[in-house]
Amino acid sequence: MDPQIKIHRNLILGLEKALKENFFEPNKYADKVLERALKSDKKWGSKDRKFVSESFYEIIRWKRRLEFYANKEMKADTVTSIIATYLLLNKVKLPPFPEFEKVYVTKIKDRFKLPFPSPAVDHSIPDWMKQRMEKELGENWHKEMRALNVPAQTVIRANTLKTTAEKLQEILAEEKITVNFISGFKDALVLEEKKNIFKTQAFKEGLFEIQDASSQLVAEFLDVTPGMRVIDACAGAGGKTLHLASLMQNKGQIIALDAHEWKLQTLKQRARRNGAHNIQTKVIEDSKTFKRLESSADRVLIDAPCSGMGVLRRNPDAKWKLQEEFIDRIRGDQEQILQNNSKLVKKDGILVYATCSVLPSENTEQVKKFLDKNPDFVLIEEKKLLPSTCNFDGFYMAKMKRTEN
Repeated sequence: MDPQIKIHRNLILGLEKALKENFFEPNKYADKVLERALKSDKKWGSKDRKFVSESFYEIIRWKRRLEFYANKEMKADTVTSIIATYLLLNKVKLPPFPEFEKVYVTKIKDRFKLPFPSPAVDHSIPDWMKQRMEKELGENWHKEMRALNVPAQTVIRANTLKTTAEKLQEILAEEKITVNFISGFKDALVLEEKKNIFKTQAFKEGLFEIQDASSQLVAEFLDVTPGMRVIDACAGAGGKTLHLASLMQNKGQIIALDAHEWKLQTLKQRARRNGAHNIQTKVIEDSKTFKRLESSADRVLIDAPCSGMGVLRRNPDAKWKLQEEFIDRIRGDQEQILQNNSKLVKKDGILVYATCSVLPSENTEQVKKFLDKNPDFVLIEEKKLLPSTCNFDGFYMAKMKRTEN
């Protein structure tokens, strides 16, 4: 943040309102809260919007540190104190707004010099998360948590059904958006600076999708070829389904399954924009859905629901909304999903199990448990993408082959 930035009072009020909504109203997600906040005042210019969005996410990311510096927990009536602490930490002089009248600047600045009372405060995470990370990752947990606190870059994937990464770079340059190639990723481009790329003509024409570099490796890991029958078992809104369609050059069939019809409706809209015509959507209604598809697929992708502990850099609010009980519960769901969808793979077909988590209990341990119960599957390859080494989201992938029906 530029310490010389001119801050208007309505920016602080807008930021305060967004933080209160995010932390103290049920079922609110940071990206949607911010989107509404940025639309709330038509007078805000690009610098104002940048200040609000950057401050919003950084306060969420570093909430626990800021609470320590402010010497108070974030509550509905202390949000402005936390905002003030964030500004002071960034060497911004507090404007003479009524909201900051009771902020004791000297006391806060004195606390900047104090050591953090625990690693959990240092990394700005709940105590349970620190204990879970340490238990599952050992001494490397510090390294991963540091990487997970670095804001995520915006990465896009060129839709090769309509363009190439090289052409897309030129097209976006004409719209005054600079993107750069990422070594080792043929279709990925990273934005040089954050911009609203959803308004570009290139996006409206379906020339790209936003997708982290690590996530782009999942569909490739499935080793699809044009003409195959592929099942995306947990398709959701279809980020990886669309990537599979482009890798298959619109040939063959992709069956996108999900328990939520509204997610599949979003996938259909995205598929139309992308020009992906080989996707069929199916809502998982009961066990009959699986029965009808048994032993029918050359490839099955299970992008399993998970804790999201590999994507905290782009979803920092998950640090405060995630509960340890959820992780224990989701592991049971993962086991069931893996078992159910494995039956859809043909003999000699490939099954890929993937999560956006860095926790072995959701990854290697799940796969080992599955292989122990299912001797007709053999592990071909595992891939662990850790934020500390790949500098993108944390992902896990396991590729298994079915040796008999």
